[in-house]
Amino acid sequence: MSTTNQQFGEVDPNNAKYIRIFDTTLRDGEQSPGASLNNSEKLEIARQLEALGVDVIEAGFPITSQGDFDSVRAISQEIQNTIVAGLSRCVPRDIDRAGEAIKGGNKTRIHVFCATSKIHREHKLNKAFDEIVALSKKSVAHAREYTDDVEFSPEDGSRTELNHLVDITGAVIEAGATTINIPDTVGYAMPAEYGRIFSYVREQLPIIDEKGIILSSHCHNDLGFAVANSIAAMQGGARQIECTINGIGERAGNAALEEIIMALRTRADFYEQFTTGIKIEKLYPLSRMVSNLTGLLVQRNKAIVGENAFAHESGIHQDGMLKNRNTYEIMNPTDIGVPESKLVLGKHSGRHALKDRIEQLGYSIDDEMLISVYDAFKTLADKKKDVYDEDIEAIIDKEMETERQLWELVRFQISSGTGVISTATVVLRDSSGAEKMDAATGDGPIDACYEAIQRITGVNVKLEQYQTRAITGGKDAQGEVAVQIRHNDRKVRGRAFSTDVIEAAVHAYLSAINRIKTTTEPVLAEQP
Repeated sequence: MSTTNQQFGEVDPNNAKYIRIFDTTLRDGEQSPGASLNNSEKLEIARQLEALGVDVIEAGFPITSQGDFDSVRAISQEIQNTIVAGLSRCVPRDIDRAGEAIKGGNKTRIHVFCATSKIHREHKLNKAFDEIVALSKKSVAHAREYTDDVEFSPEDGSRTELNHLVDITGAVIEAGATTINIPDTVGYAMPAEYGRIFSYVREQLPIIDEKGIILSSHCHNDLGFAVANSIAAMQGGARQIECTINGIGERAGNAALEEIIMALRTRADFYEQFTTGIKIEKLYPLSRMVSNLTGLLVQRNKAIVGENAFAHESGIHQDGMLKNRNTYEIMNPTDIGVPESKLVLGKHSGRHALKDRIEQLGYSIDDEMLISVYDAFKTLADKKKDVYDEDIEAIIDKEMETERQLWELVRFQISSGTGVISTATVVLRDSSGAEKMDAATGDGPIDACYEAIQRITGVNVKLEQYQTRAITGGKDAQGEVAVQIRHNDRKVRGRAFSTDVIEAAVHAYLSAINRIKTTTEPVLAEQP
């Protein structure tokens, strides 16, 4: 069963029923434990978000680190048609940093927030509500010095008293805010309750409709209601929905963009008055890209983009599908970009065929990277007969990883077996080109390699998670190793691929070490 733009409604951003999609994958999504992206990875995701048709990209929280500042700046200067936002607390230096990051950008926004709920006022801020209102007004006015597009969020809005929500909303609108986001910061609200918040605020503040102020929802999934709450907010008057690809984000995550969009598209009969600018055929490729680059795997039974979302094992279901697919499929997988068949490349495939497949997978790489990816592809093709989509994605991921490499693996050698102590000799090359070698023993060959790497780099960490899986089938499959390490109360992840699982383990560990060495310590801050 296919859905079309005509079924969903004419896409017109000026239509009163147009729903703006605010994607915070690169900000709230990257805050997921274990997720970390370098600037080139963020920029590539931003390009594909623009191609997907999102209206706003929240590119980062500039004050938290130099990396976030750089990514917001780079994305705001490259992205042409989508608004790029930087997040800021109601703190002058935060706002200035966000303003500096978006300076020179094409279409920009500053998103400022301040906690307003009783529990946050009393236990976190230790401020009276009147103080918070004054601070918020001052901060919105400050942000307006950098851009005319300012969004304000009363953090923990769903647990804030309704009269206070009305008061602070009216105050920040007078100060110059053009979008008001009422977040369900801890995923506490129920759909009917959350939708009523939006309709009540609109009823009490006619200025919202008079000035064309956009109300926005930002929902977390702690109780599993993020998508339902987002749609309830839309029905209550919200015209912007904040969400992430694959629903990634703090704790249990955010509202999943793909689920919201396909709910609106599939039930166009129920939501016929609402429209978005999302190109649904790009949903699945972008889901795969975000999963690959963040290292956050999509659960098999995840709605819309999970591996089992369009799989049928029951005999009754299979029989129904053969007779008419609409019996058990309410969506056509090809509509969202799920390939009906996977193109298999081999060592005789040319660069043009590879580039074409890379573009089909949703990536946009320049000629310089194409050369590197093609060389790696040919090397892999010599090791295994067939190279699948997952292999190509792994190669691209590895090439993007090189941005942060202070240490590079030159070679390693292990000695291991039953009844013997495992030893490893590792040679690394640092950023100056100098090679350093050390050896260590361990509880198995991987542990020995990790001990040697720590001795060479001088970085002592604790390995907290180690996972391995085959990313393609067959005895020549590439193995993926994902690790999570702890360093001075920071958790950092690393991931790598190889047909040799021990080599993949070494690269994954070294990737995590490199993240530690190249990432500025973040500023700890409350966030919506």
